[in-house]
Amino acid sequence: MFNYAKSKNIKLINAVEISTKANKAGIHVLGYNYDLNDGEFRERLAKIRNARHDYLHNVSAKLKELGYAVDVEDLDKIEAVTKAHIALDVIHNNENKEKLIKTFGHIPNKGEFIETIMNENCPAYVKKEQITPKEAAQIIRKAKGKVVLAHPVAYVHEDNLTEEDILEIVKDMQPDGIEANYIYVDRNNNIFDETKKWNEFARTNGFFVTAGSDFHNKDGIRPEIGFVNINFVLKDEEIEEILNNISK
Repeated sequence: MFNYAKSKNIKLINAVEISTKANKAGIHVLGYNYDLNDGEFRERLAKIRNARHDYLHNVSAKLKELGYAVDVEDLDKIEAVTKAHIALDVIHNNENKEKLIKTFGHIPNKGEFIETIMNENCPAYVKKEQITPKEAAQIIRKAKGKVVLAHPVAYVHEDNLTEEDILEIVKDMQPDGIEANYIYVDRNNNIFDETKKWNEFARTNGFFVTAGSDFHNKDGIRPEIGFVNINFVLKDEEIEEILNNISK
């Protein structure tokens, strides 16, 4: 991969996204440019991934009790399996069509299924063994990586966190940066561009900013890699600044 990127003049920066749990919500912590050869870091990531597979089996058992078919064998092949993978497997399985329509009145999207069936206080909720944002930041930093709080805008719209809640999280984890340039799309396909707000939040609190589209599926609504099909553009100098901050 590195040789191919070099031959095409593409800059690769190794990165990881770690799912963590704060008091009020699940928080994603991004790590950039860490030491790929750090054995302790790789071991910690392996334990986190294994916990995901334990979660897969436990939540699948609950989903099956509710009458949903789940392809556990296929999902188990995904190294870092997530709620999103499981939800997509369920809603794309024709065996679940009748059950889904009966429950939702239509075939739900991924977010709607997760928020209604899999999240806390829902019928297929399973508590995951997770680390805190601070712990994730510590292991990334110990591996000489840059720490970034992923998409704070999502926690506002998905988990009802306030700006004060997010400030409390960043004070605890002390990230290097904030993923401020992120367009959020909710389960009803409403698009929220709050990039100015989160860029200002980062500047006020002394963090650099990064960008991300969190691309999962091509539907013409959510931003694809590079914010394709969304009216959002970063200047060349802004992109260069982001690359310098996460790779130096």
